[in-house]
Amino acid sequence: MGRKLRTVDSAVVSCEYLAPMKFYVTTAIDYINARPHIGHALEKVGADVAARYHRLCGDEVFFLTGTDEHSLNVQRQAEKEGVTPREYCERMIPAFTDAWAKLGISYDGFLRTTDPQHEAAVGLVFEKLAKAGYLYQHDYEGLYCPSCENYYTEKDAPDFQCPLHKRSLDRVKEKNLFFKLSAFQERLQKLIDVGEFRIEPVMRRNEILSLLREGLQDVSFTRANLKWGVKSPVEPHQTIWIWPDALTNYISAIGFGTDETTFRRWWPADVHIIGKDITRFHCTIWPAMLMAMEMPLPKMIFAHGFLSVDGEKMSKTRGTMIEPSEVLEKYSADVLRYYLMREVPFSGDGDFSWTRIEQRYNADLANDLGNLINRTLSMIQRYRAGVVPKANDQDLKADAEKMTASYHERMDQLDFSGALTDLWAFVTRANQYVEESKPWALAKDAAQAGRLDSVLYNLAESVRLISVLVTTVMPTTAPQIRAQLGVGDKPGVLAEEIVWGRLAPGTKIGQVAPLFPKRT
Repeated sequence: MGRKLRTVDSAVVSCEYLAPMKFYVTTAIDYINARPHIGHALEKVGADVAARYHRLCGDEVFFLTGTDEHSLNVQRQAEKEGVTPREYCERMIPAFTDAWAKLGISYDGFLRTTDPQHEAAVGLVFEKLAKAGYLYQHDYEGLYCPSCENYYTEKDAPDFQCPLHKRSLDRVKEKNLFFKLSAFQERLQKLIDVGEFRIEPVMRRNEILSLLREGLQDVSFTRANLKWGVKSPVEPHQTIWIWPDALTNYISAIGFGTDETTFRRWWPADVHIIGKDITRFHCTIWPAMLMAMEMPLPKMIFAHGFLSVDGEKMSKTRGTMIEPSEVLEKYSADVLRYYLMREVPFSGDGDFSWTRIEQRYNADLANDLGNLINRTLSMIQRYRAGVVPKANDQDLKADAEKMTASYHERMDQLDFSGALTDLWAFVTRANQYVEESKPWALAKDAAQAGRLDSVLYNLAESVRLISVLVTTVMPTTAPQIRAQLGVGDKPGVLAEEIVWGRLAPGTKIGQVAPLFPKRT
């Protein structure tokens, strides 16, 4: 994260990161006891945009996602349906893999916590924690929520209701293995204070610092009565709690315990992208586990907000639980991806609305982007026989350079909405340029042929640049734009592609067709 553009003579000509960098990005792994909804899609699309952006920058990327299959919820749901937990998981997996395929989620690894490699890694983690002296036996009595797989004190839940899921908490009493989380409180606080362990946005960082000031308590790492899960190698009659199991996925997927070379190549993660409800697990328990094993911490935890539907919390009973497939029945994957990344600030909460996605489609995609592409290429077809002319000026160059510099900065900060806002401001500027230049009027005056050439080139070059920058969010639309423009499907390295004037005069444009027909 944190790339720097380098300028020469006020022009963005290259970047200080031409040498490929390593970028390891992960999402949370999803509980498999229910089908994915658009809140899951928000996280996966965001991580995918980050991965595509870094690939575009020429970086070596590993993008990990997956499913969390060891939980009391899965065990109970399987019992309800009269199948084994494993059979239930096999039945549910396609709901996730199909959804992400339809949304163009370009993950490099998909981990299931039932994978043998992962289960072996979880056992190895427990052995290391025990050997280092951070596990001990202790009686546990308290409150537990199987929905979020979290322990609560009566102080946290005085009404004996889960503060997140609003359901009655189970009272649990058993002898478990505890992890000495409290031993890492001061060290963890210092790492956060000095920025060595980065938590974004600042609101989440402050929440964790507040939690640390209150004091960390040791936490039970096993369950005595859970049948479905990884057995503890230290106490084989006990099952490892879902959180140390799930958190281990970030290292098990890249070879921890099996492929040291690959593991060292990718670890530490550059960013864990998670929902704000699981920040405390990732920002206290996970770094403490890593410190106990003397391993580097992830460089950043980024906690995105929640997605509501028409202002209401997503709920099956209220009919506000929307699956990605429902949206894809009406709009393309690129439209949904654009809506989620533009409409919802990734660092905060957002809302899905059928009215708003329709408005975004007609205004941003049909009227703004689609209109700019169609009118630009149609005029080149009409006035220059489909061949991109040569320019005598660079009218839109300064606007483009200002936009690309801001786009870079915002993408590096995972501010996808801000990056798209900047890009669409340039789309708007290019459309204004058409109205100001009036190429249809220039075409009527032979003396203005040179000026018409410049206008058409500047617009075509703007379309080329836009096609490069939208590829991260609209991976299907971007090649279609480039095909109509007559350039290759895939752009080169971003540092080179953002240089103004790369579109070669004499380029023969392709077949022109509306990309976003107006919906009525």
